[in-house]
This record gives sequence, C-alpha cells and structure tokens, in this order.
Amino acid sequence: MKKAILLSTIAALCCGLHRTSACTGIALSAADGSYVQSRTIEWSRGVLRSQYVVIPRGQQLRSFTPTGANGLAFTARYGTVGLAVEQQEFIAEGINEAGLSAGLFFFPQYGGYESYDPDRNDRTLADLQVAAWMLTQFATIDEVKAAVASVRIVALEKSSVVHWRIGEASGRQVVLEIVDGVPHFYENEVGVLTNAPGFEWQLTNLNNYVNLYPGDAPVRQLSGITLRPTGSNSGFLGIPGDATPPSRFVRAAFYRATAPQRATAFGTVLQCFHLLNCFDIPIGIDHPQGDAPDIPSATQWTSAIDLTHRRVYYKTAYDNSIRCIDLAEIDFARVKYQSHPLDEVREQPVVKISVTH
Repeated sequence: MKKAILLSTIAALCCGLHRTSACTGIALSAADGSYVQSRTIEWSRGVLRSQYVVIPRGQQLRSFTPTGANGLAFTARYGTVGLAVEQQEFIAEGINEAGLSAGLFFFPQYGGYESYDPDRNDRTLADLQVAAWMLTQFATIDEVKAAVASVRIVALEKSSVVHWRIGEASGRQVVLEIVDGVPHFYENEVGVLTNAPGFEWQLTNLNNYVNLYPGDAPVRQLSGITLRPTGSNSGFLGIPGDATPPSRFVRAAFYRATAPQRATAFGTVLQCFHLLNCFDIPIGIDHPQGDAPDIPSATQWTSAIDLTHRRVYYKTAYDNSIRCIDLAEIDFARVKYQSHPLDEVREQPVVKISVTH
C-alpha cells in the first residue's frame, strides 16, 4: 500500500511539473568574491508541499526506483541543507557544508535517461534524488563529474526528465544534461538556466538578440520625421516577455549581465531576489480563463544560496519574508535527519505602521 501511494505521489508531482516547467536560475558574484546561486520553482496545479531538509553526516539514504524504495544505498559524507518538494527525499535545490550547491530544473522532451533495469537496482538513482546524492557525497564539481558514470539515473515517472545546475563557492558552475542515456556537462559562464531546449541551444539562441543593449536607443531620423524613444530602457525593446523557457533564458541572461555588482554576499542575495521577482509566473496565464486553482502564483518559492558563507535564503508565494538557514550554526555530526515546511503558516505577515501625530 505504501509503495502504491508513493508511486501515485511521484506520478502526480511529475505530471504537474510537466504542466509548468518554468524554473529560472540566476547566479551572481559580489565584489568581495562571494558567489550566490538563486532560482525560482514553479508548479501550477496546486500547493507544492515544500520543505527544508537537514541531512547529517553519516545518514543512511536510499534511492527510490519505479518499483519502490530499493535503489542505490549511500551514506552522507557531508552535512546538507536542501529545499525539497512533496517529499523530503526530493531535494530540488541545496548546499552542503563543503560549499557545493546543486539543483534540478525540469527538462521535458529533450532529455532522456537510461532505461530502468530492475536487475541493477543497486546502482539505480532516481532523477529526483540526484541533487541529494551529489550534495551528500561530493565537495567539488570534478568529483561529481567523475562519479556520474558509476550510477544509473532513471526517471521515477516516464514524463519526468530534469537537468541539473551544480556550483562551487569558487564561482564555477556547470549544467548536467542526460540525452539518450549519455551525460553531458557544460560549463555555464552565462550564469543562467531555465528548462528546454538544451543548454547549448539556449546559448545559440542568444545570438538572435545581439541588437539588445542597456539604456536608451538614440534619436534618429526616418523619412523626414524624428523618432524618439517613448520611455526608458528602449535599448531592450524586443526582449521577449513571455514565460516560455527560451524567453526566460534570454531575459535572465540580459538582466544578469546588466545588473550592477554588489559589494557583499548579502547585497547580492537581495539583488538575486529582486531580479527573480521579474520571473514570477502569474497563475492566470498558465490555465484557461476561469480554470486557475486558488494559489497565489505558479511560482511557489524563490531561493538564493550563498555558497561562500553556506547560507540558504528563501521566500514563498505565501510569505515574501526572506528566511535564512546558516549551515555554520548546524552541528552535522549531531543533528538529526529532519524536514520542516517552508511555511509554518501560509499567510503573508504585514507590518502595521501607526501614525500618532
């Protein structure tokens, strides 16, 4: 019975993700050398049961497979804090005490894993648990790259395919995509990530927007009349504004490239949240008119992870107050494996201002 409930939950989650593949990631560096990776996560079909997860060193973990909790067994080498969806095992974004960060982004239609083979369950790793495996096992990107071939990454539900963003405190970031069962790593110098098509295609597509630049377009003459910008930022006229992954990739790349560098890690965290506000998905645009569920937005939460100081910041659709988990305050040798809802109460706090004079 538990196995049936688990697989039903996975199928519902994956089908929901298929409907809204709108995650957007932006990375920024501060003038003091600090490095921050931020992202949104979306699900348009209802409330994601999102939670933060604390994994101690020495924790015994096991991957699910399409037939149950009988996949790869592994022991946490590094303490980890992650933000999970639906179940504590499904970390969508997180960081470990060594400063390695990893997160998954939905990657429909273009990615594809190896076929599931029940005779090889001891090496089978579910796609929704790859981030947890990376974070608990490795300290560097190169270690991840060397180890990926040792596992068989499979989908828990056939319509679910994801790719991953992996970063180090040094500021290095890579994207892992599995296509036709073959893993491909790409150095991510543009510092953004969305969904499908593949990362290389997204980079090529940026060439279609070579005409964009920050600031205002110059006044020009046309057939005896004078053309002037109707408002500020006319140099970005033509930047795509829809919520499709290619359009969000272009916007994220240009917004990141033109963002002033902040002095400190915390200033950079706040800037990441500010930039990602531009990528919140209004719930009404993702459903036929009158058919939208009663949730604030398809964007369920936004996170910013300071890899340099090992701090996880997040806010949610229900509470835009920024919250912080500092890994330096956690004793990963003694803390218990645990998870807690991102929102204890789904309600936006409001600070009342009293005017007395």
